[in-house]
Amino acid sequence: MSERQELRRHYRRKRNALTPEIQNLNAEAVAKHFFTSGLGLRAKTIGAYFAEDAELDLSPLTMRLLAAKKRLAMPVVRADGIMEFYRYRRNGRLVLNRYGIPEPAPGAAFVAPMSIDLLLVPLVAFDRFGMRLGMGAGFYDRFLGRIPERFRPLLVGIAHETQRCMDPLPYEDWDIPLNGVVTEAGWQALPE
Repeated sequence: MSERQELRRHYRRKRNALTPEIQNLNAEAVAKHFFTSGLGLRAKTIGAYFAEDAELDLSPLTMRLLAAKKRLAMPVVRADGIMEFYRYRRNGRLVLNRYGIPEPAPGAAFVAPMSIDLLLVPLVAFDRFGMRLGMGAGFYDRFLGRIPERFRPLLVGIAHETQRCMDPLPYEDWDIPLNGVVTEAGWQALPE
């Protein structure tokens, strides 16, 4: 087993060990910290995600973003493995993708990659240098790799504090670092 696979297993176990009560408290704290940080003030279009496998639940945050009239975009993984973003509206129709994750149903409005100002990214682990360990499929790195660097959105990891790795995470040339992370402990710009 590779180092990255071992780290994924370790941090997924830590994430999954959190009780539902702690997960809910963390989700509320992240929503509060997001708004007090001012992160979303200038962002018109925000890419988010539907949580799975004990990822931090963005529901409290997305409901507040919708109430603040922000345009939300959620990922859709096409049959060819390419991830794109589509408009998400409160009570909009959702379907489950092949991974069992909700995504906007066919007919939702396409959101152009360069129109996303801020992208909230799930992760398995993160370090102080802005490196993120994802689930291993590379959807986010490939999505961001298609956008010229100067037009990329602000990339913000969303996590439970228990997912913080104190040592530098291994990375590949194609891994795109985070600009910051929000956990229940607050907002932190990365790299330090």
